[in-house]
Amino acid sequence: MTLSDVSSRVGAKMKILTLGAGAIGTYIGGSLALAGSQVVFLERGAKKVDELRARGLRLDLTLDARRKTKDAFHLDSSTVVCVSTMEDALHYGPFDLVLFALKSYDVSNALETLKPYADKLPPILCLSNGVSNEGAIAEVVGQDKVIYGTVTTAVGKRGAGDVILERLRGVGVAKKHSLAMDIYTLFEQALLNPRLFDDAAAMKWSKLLTNLIANPSSAILDMTVAEIFANKKLYKMEVDMLRECLMIMEAQNIEVVDLPGAPVRALAFATQLPLWLSKPFLSRAAGAGRGNKMPSFHIDLRSGRGKSEVEYLHGEVVRAGEKLHKLTPVNKALTETLMALTRGEIPLDEFAKQPEKFLKTFS
Repeated sequence: MTLSDVSSRVGAKMKILTLGAGAIGTYIGGSLALAGSQVVFLERGAKKVDELRARGLRLDLTLDARRKTKDAFHLDSSTVVCVSTMEDALHYGPFDLVLFALKSYDVSNALETLKPYADKLPPILCLSNGVSNEGAIAEVVGQDKVIYGTVTTAVGKRGAGDVILERLRGVGVAKKHSLAMDIYTLFEQALLNPRLFDDAAAMKWSKLLTNLIANPSSAILDMTVAEIFANKKLYKMEVDMLRECLMIMEAQNIEVVDLPGAPVRALAFATQLPLWLSKPFLSRAAGAGRGNKMPSFHIDLRSGRGKSEVEYLHGEVVRAGEKLHKLTPVNKALTETLMALTRGEIPLDEFAKQPEKFLKTFS
């Protein structure tokens, strides 16, 4: 199937394959289903799929006044399809679009699943955090099938296929791909607040910048964002970490851009202010995008799943710095410490509630 074939089939609706029933996948895919698109969810594990088929998907979108409801939406098997294998998914094709909204540490395994079917897949909209996933996807399906995207809306997950909208912001889509305008129209109809971006790298790195704040430090220290920002030395560490990322972006001529509902340029400007003056703004920025949840790295570490996105976010800053011969010591220390905790190389509570002990590792 050529991209022109896909474009000719796209009207107000699409047939969409969503990889996984996680928070973002369920929210985006479910919203598109509510707006009339045909959506198939490919989820790992036959048992989990059986559960999803039995109880359906639940989307609590009551925060969005445009929905005009006080009740959660329930999508049963007559509205969405859930399958556990790519073979089963393809029976419902051909698809117009694949939604790729996995955690970065799950990308490699997902691509192994997709690889045998690369020629049968339509363009893939990557909504995962990080700045390298699109390149990895392109190696499997081809650059012409990759669409850069990002999500700033905060979505809570109560269970597989059960989500709650915590803060409505929006979705970014890079303009370059031929399907970008069709996706924009589709997402607009689904009340997802889309915005098109000229520069994919600026969009993805700007989102990366927002993901960095108080994320690894919360996991390492077992402290809330508020507790971290209340400590002067920890707050300075957070600002230094952001400055390193901004330095790397500048070295690559990547512009900081505002994202849907996220004033990223103001965040970047705040890092240039005296610490006492920047703290109120950065405190709001640190908590606003996460709803009422602890940062994701804390959730991953304390769940014991043995994985962390820190190596794909802060670690990406470090790797880019090495290529550019720029030092990123704060991002490096945070990445290495959190990965050591994740792998069990040091005790889980080695630095819990002990900021001074952790800060000594920087000296």
